[in-house]
Amino acid sequence: MSRELRMIWVNEQIDPSGIIYSCIACCDEAQAQACHQEFQDNLTDEQRATGWIAQLRQVESWEDVPVNALKLSY
Repeated sequence: MSRELRMIWVNEQIDPSGIIYSCIACCDEAQAQACHQEFQDNLTDEQRATGWIAQLRQVESWEDVPVNALKLSY
């Protein structure tokens, strides 16, 4: 049985010390891009100045998604 490889998009807001503050993961690229834009837009100038970042990355397995993530299956 062949299994189609499906990328998982992981959105993270990360504080200056490297701790993930928010994380949402999904398989829909358009939804992931919209979420990433929202994460970026929600960072204040003060947060950006102190080193907060919004990051979008891809993984191949749900096992590679941080455990505290909101996992969306669409």
